[in-house]
Amino acid sequence: MNPNEPPIIDFAPFYANDSTKEDLIRQIQQACEQFGFFQLINHPIPTELQMAVLQHSSEFFNLPLETKEKYNQSTGGFNRGYERLRSQNFEKRTKGDLKEGFYLGKDLPLDDEYVLQRRFGQGPNKYPSEVTDAKGFRRIMDEYHDAMIELALAIMKVLARTLGLDEDVFGDFCDHPVSILRLLHYPPQEVDTSGLERGIGAHTDFGAITMLLQDDTGGLQVWNNLSSEWVDVTPVPGAYVVNLGNMMMRWTNNRYLSNLHRVINTSGKERFSVPFFFSGNPNYTIRCLPGCEDAGEGARYPPITVHEWMVGRYADTYGTGDGKGIGEMRQEPEDV
Repeated sequence: MNPNEPPIIDFAPFYANDSTKEDLIRQIQQACEQFGFFQLINHPIPTELQMAVLQHSSEFFNLPLETKEKYNQSTGGFNRGYERLRSQNFEKRTKGDLKEGFYLGKDLPLDDEYVLQRRFGQGPNKYPSEVTDAKGFRRIMDEYHDAMIELALAIMKVLARTLGLDEDVFGDFCDHPVSILRLLHYPPQEVDTSGLERGIGAHTDFGAITMLLQDDTGGLQVWNNLSSEWVDVTPVPGAYVVNLGNMMMRWTNNRYLSNLHRVINTSGKERFSVPFFFSGNPNYTIRCLPGCEDAGEGARYPPITVHEWMVGRYADTYGTGDGKGIGEMRQEPEDV
C-alpha cells in the first residue's frame, strides 16, 4: 500500500473496555483531521452478508434496461429505485459519470410521520420482482441496511469521543435517520484519449458519514492534501472505506475534513460498490459542536436542519440548485 493512502484501522477495540479503545479514538481523530477517510476492519458485519449484497446487486444490474427502468427513481416521489447510467455529472466535463445505481433506505410506510412531513430520504422502497429470488433480494437488503445502521451508530459514538464529547451526544441526531443504501455498478471504461472519463467525478459527500463496501476491482481515489496528489484506496477484503461528509465538516467548524474523491475504472472489468450514507434525523438542527468554535470568532456556519442541508446539496448535484455543494465548504484542487 502507498503510505499516502488513508489508514486501515482495527475497529475491534471499540467493543473492548481497555486501553486499546483510547488508541482507536486517537487513530480515528487523526484520520478525520488529515484525510477525512479511513478503512475499517474487524467490524461486526458478516462477510456472508456483504457478499450476498454484492451478488444481488450484480444480478439486478444485469437485467435488461427496460426492466430496470420500471423502478426509475424519478417516479414515486421518494428517491428510491434505479438511477440510469450517466445521471450524475460532478465534474461537468463529459456527458456524465459512467455508473448506474439503485437507491434503497429504511422501508417506511406511507403513514410514517417523517414520510407525511415529506422529509428528505424518508419513504418506502422499491424492490425488483424480476430477479431470481425477489424475496431474498428484499430480505438481504433490509437486513444489511439494519446492520449498517448499527455500525453507523458505533462510529458516531467514536467520533463523539474524538471531539472530547460524551459518546452519546449524537443520540438525538441518530434517531430516525436519513440512511441511504446505494447499489452502484461501474461498467469498464473504454480507452479515452481525453483522460476525462470518470466512473464518478471528483466530489465530496453531503451527509455525516459514508461507509463504502467495494469489490476487489479498485478505482477509488482520494485527494491527499499533504502530498497534493490523488491516491488509490486499495481494496481490503471485507473492509469499509469510511469518510466524513460536508455535514460533519460543517458541524465541526472545519476541524474535520470532508475530502474529495473519485472513481476511475481503468481495470477493464466491471466494478461494484455499495455506499451507505448516514445523515441523521431530518428535523435535527446542525450547529457548531462544543469545543469546535474558532477562538474569538465562534462558528463559521449558521445553524441548519438536516432536511434543509440535504435538500440543498441534492439539488446542487442534480443541477437544480445554486452549484455550491463543494465550493462553499472547501477549495478543491485545480487538477480535477
